[in-house]
Amino acid sequence: MYSVTTDELAFQPAWQIAERIRSGDLSPVEATEYFLGRIEKLDGTLNAFITVAADQALDAARKAQSRLLAGGDVPPLLGVPIALKDLEMTAGLRSTMGSPALRDHVPERDSVVAKRVRASGAIIVGKTSTPEIGISFNTTTDNPISGVCHNPWDLARTTAGSSGGSAAAVVSGMLPFATGSDGGGSIRIPASFCGVYGIKPSHGRVPRGNGYGGAEPNQFAQSGPMTRDVRDAALLLSILSGPHPADPNSLVHRSGINLATEREPDLAGVRIGWSPDFGYGVVDPDVSDTVLIALQKLRAFGAVVEEVDLPLEAELIEHFWTIFAANAFAAFGHLMDEHPVLLGPDGLEAMRLGAEIKGADYAHSLRRVANLKQDMATVMKRYNFIASPTTSITAFDPNNRPTEVDGRKFDGVYGYFPFTYVFNMTGQPAASVPAGLTGGLPVGLQIAGRYGDDLGVLWLSAALEKVSPWAGLRPVVS
Repeated sequence: MYSVTTDELAFQPAWQIAERIRSGDLSPVEATEYFLGRIEKLDGTLNAFITVAADQALDAARKAQSRLLAGGDVPPLLGVPIALKDLEMTAGLRSTMGSPALRDHVPERDSVVAKRVRASGAIIVGKTSTPEIGISFNTTTDNPISGVCHNPWDLARTTAGSSGGSAAAVVSGMLPFATGSDGGGSIRIPASFCGVYGIKPSHGRVPRGNGYGGAEPNQFAQSGPMTRDVRDAALLLSILSGPHPADPNSLVHRSGINLATEREPDLAGVRIGWSPDFGYGVVDPDVSDTVLIALQKLRAFGAVVEEVDLPLEAELIEHFWTIFAANAFAAFGHLMDEHPVLLGPDGLEAMRLGAEIKGADYAHSLRRVANLKQDMATVMKRYNFIASPTTSITAFDPNNRPTEVDGRKFDGVYGYFPFTYVFNMTGQPAASVPAGLTGGLPVGLQIAGRYGDDLGVLWLSAALEKVSPWAGLRPVVS
């Protein structure tokens, strides 16, 4: 149906595609047709998309082409195809949140993220898969509308969630990049399982607003980039960042990083605190070893890497869930009254739990989060970054879920991601960097920085990309 020119384009970074479009070497229509062709070819196998907006995308591409031909200044991503996770509202484009209750929902306005993506000139080709309302107790991306999203490295294994559709689309070359969102690890966990780069920004870096739930209490979640290239992530994050009146907690964006430089990274004086398990996690030794091997390569550029004891306990997950569930009910609890029969079990259970949380318990958990922020701020006075595995294990078969690692049992829900939700609680920026493969499956290295130092996390990620390049790794389905 769509013309396909060359497979070279499938794995080019978005910034290069943008340069080709500006130079006239590639047109917005050609780029959009090409990636729509990739989606048509691969998504029947992967189920990474809930909605593909081919007609709208091609119309937007033709308008971008006319704008380019008219001359003058153009926005930075003019004509570059992108997909948005289907938790973002998109005006005139179906936005389901993976729920049958919203199967035919077409918003009248964009979320802040969608509006900024459009303003950048990027072409929205569709909406990627998410578990219903972004909640999955099974650590999968699976919903009643599009079904199970499959991992391109092994179709029997999960992408994890909740941004699994974006991760699968990017790593398989259906798109150069996509947006995800992360309330407890939902960018970083699928990035780790699928072998892409994903960053959860500092809390407030990317404004939340104009979502289906309207104004919502949000202590933890941020939208952010999922890419194959760190420079792409920096570019997209710069577009998404900055204050907005819809989110009174949004931060002024700090500029000043140049990831286009080709010089060798200088990490002299940079201190990285390494923890293989956060003191309570159960981790596959092959995962931990793969991460540490990649991390230690930074010593060649002057970085100090040493093991660190962190002020963390396993009971933090209880406080995380108290706040997360109560906020989910505050944002989406009306669906329990409007469409109770259409809601799936995970979203319904989360909202029921949230409805039962007492104000005193909520306040107590908020106090625990405040104490955690203080404790971690003390640690970060000594270290520029904290490093760990992103997940305890590699991608698993959801029909044969592991219950133990290296002879040690772990929780069937939270045991897979003991490292990620902590930084949602503290608000610190944290990224999952591809660290290599073990058993033929990707392993992620998590890098967390000081609150507000998103650019530092990107900078260190770019150094890791240089010493342990992952761009040439291709999954089975690509």
